[in-house]
Amino acid sequence: MRTILLLTISNIFMTFAWYGHLKYRSEALWKVILASWGIAFF
Repeated sequence: MRTILLLTISNIFMTFAWYGHLKYRSEALWKVILASWGIAFF
C-alpha cells in the first residue's frame, strides 16, 4: 500500500512539473529537467 501511495504522489509531482514546463517554454530544457527531478526527489 505504501508503494502505491508513493508512486501516486511522485506521478502527481512529475505531472505538475511537466505542465509547468509547457507553460514556461522560454526556460532552457536542462533547467526544466533539473527542476522536475528536484521536485520528484524531494
